[in-house]
Amino acid sequence: MANKYDEAFEKSIRDPEAFWAEAAEDCHWYKKWDKVLDDSNKPFYRWFTGGELNTCYNALDYHVDNGRGDQPALIYDSPVTDTIKKYTYTELRDEVAKFAGVLAAQGVVKGDRVLIYMPMIAEAAIAMLACARLGAVHSVVFGGFAAKELATRIEDAEPKVMVSASCGIEVKKVIAYKPLLDEAISISASKPEKCIIIQRHKETASMIDGRDIDWNEAMTEAKPHDCVPVAATDPLYILYTSGTTGQPKGVIRDNGGHVVALKWSMKAVYNMDAGDVYWAASDVGWVVGHSYIVYAPLFKGCTTILFEGKPVGTPDAGVFWRIISEHKVNALFTAPTAFRAIKRDDPEGEFIKKYDLSDFRTLFLAGERSDPDTIQWSEKNLNVPVIDHWWQTETGWAICANCMGLHHFPVKYGSPTKPVPGWNVQVVDPECNQMKAGDTGALVVKLPLPPGTLPTLYKNDQRFRESYLDEFPGYFKTADAGFIDEDGYVYVMSRTDDIINVAGHRLSTGAMEEVLSDHPDVAECAVLGVADKLKGQIPAGFIVLKAGVTRSNDEIISEVIKMVRDRIGPVAAFKTAAVVKRLPKTRSGKILRGTIQKIADNKEFKVPATIDDPTILEEMEDALTAIGYAKGRE
Repeated sequence: MANKYDEAFEKSIRDPEAFWAEAAEDCHWYKKWDKVLDDSNKPFYRWFTGGELNTCYNALDYHVDNGRGDQPALIYDSPVTDTIKKYTYTELRDEVAKFAGVLAAQGVVKGDRVLIYMPMIAEAAIAMLACARLGAVHSVVFGGFAAKELATRIEDAEPKVMVSASCGIEVKKVIAYKPLLDEAISISASKPEKCIIIQRHKETASMIDGRDIDWNEAMTEAKPHDCVPVAATDPLYILYTSGTTGQPKGVIRDNGGHVVALKWSMKAVYNMDAGDVYWAASDVGWVVGHSYIVYAPLFKGCTTILFEGKPVGTPDAGVFWRIISEHKVNALFTAPTAFRAIKRDDPEGEFIKKYDLSDFRTLFLAGERSDPDTIQWSEKNLNVPVIDHWWQTETGWAICANCMGLHHFPVKYGSPTKPVPGWNVQVVDPECNQMKAGDTGALVVKLPLPPGTLPTLYKNDQRFRESYLDEFPGYFKTADAGFIDEDGYVYVMSRTDDIINVAGHRLSTGAMEEVLSDHPDVAECAVLGVADKLKGQIPAGFIVLKAGVTRSNDEIISEVIKMVRDRIGPVAAFKTAAVVKRLPKTRSGKILRGTIQKIADNKEFKVPATIDDPTILEEMEDALTAIGYAKGRE
């Protein structure tokens, strides 16, 4: 007997127009679409052509107009400033309408770009929604990004206005944003007409007369602005993601398909209903922050949490449980890295026992591969389903998930379960031939992609084709490698360039990482291929130990090497590992494997703009030298 997932998935593939038209009926439209799926200009598919709507109306005004105005819409929780502030739907709508008025007073109209360079404060979400209210296109850049990287985004987006804050506040330091902003503008060929700055108590920014505007002063004089209808195919935002050429790629998100897919996903994937409390512990600078801090929960009528802090250190490894308990959070979505940090500092889960988590129903993990040990630790200590799911900046929402609002499948560790309805995921070889169950190849999605995904790259259709479509004609290239088992479960093993070739054997570094993370003393790990004259590449492992481990590093290393040999086999040639204090990561928590590999192979590398702490690279170089790589290798 078919379950709801099977029925939804089958219909979404067989008749996507009927499937998504039904989902679109749950959204507010000023004008219904002429065509659900416009395939007149393949491979540039468009959803809901002819339709008109407003994203901000669907997120805020719709709920106020339908009796949900007094419900909390957004809770700003900032342990770094000891602040909690709650906005009802009515209050948030009014703040957004006023800031839309501020932007309009500076000449911002439908189609103009506004670049937002903000810390994790409520005003960041308000600025995004205000752009959507006007039909302006926002481009959020992670607060604290280096001036040079910020400048490349200013040059590409050509914003009329920039919105920023005087500073960001980390656990033990204050990062002044305004000098970075000023430097970026000075070196950019494109210059914004105005910069709107919110002054924070920890740092007062110097203002440039005639260009810079104080947020609070402007808000006192602002006239609220109504929602502006836009075409479903008009862009809502540009989000820049790193490109292999060094020039960032501007991922476009449209208005119509985005509202439809994200609102549908809140129930189907996350099992959230209007009135539920949802927390995505991410940052508005990343796609998760766009989709599941700001937009999707508000489309659904949920309460969303905006958190300015870290999983450990603000003040301790119990902050997540404090927030879940205090705000009665029903579902949390975060990166596995966050839980590995918590597990490292609190391996027995003692902090969890201090809080009432009775309202908490589900934990969702994404952003990188979720190792079985982290999932099992979370299941044991939280006693709720722990759901790994897989998606990307380009996709905007989940490609594969255990869809909790449709059917809860048994968890298979190492798999994000099955393709979400709308996603026709397949595994192919380099010649684009489908591979049989269990065989590893390139994970691709048969076109057309579902609503809410990228229709193209900003001002660069050709790069869109080259990056995602040309290698596997008729498919979207995810650049991830993996396999689908006989039960239809998808396994995402690594990026396609993380499949290493050891003496002619294609091996997944992700599979080796799973083995290492199973060791009881290992908090987190990374495995990558380093150059070897004899075998082409060999794997090298780097492990961070849990807090309180007193056994010798050599003993632990010998154990993890034996574990890989036992589970994967001698063919893996896994003989080299090092214990390190920490791994280099992006601010979103992804391990910078490519950078580590370049250090190991004595290749030149550029310090990534997204790196959390550049000093870690020196530590990695020392660790690599100690095991015979990097600068110390002959």
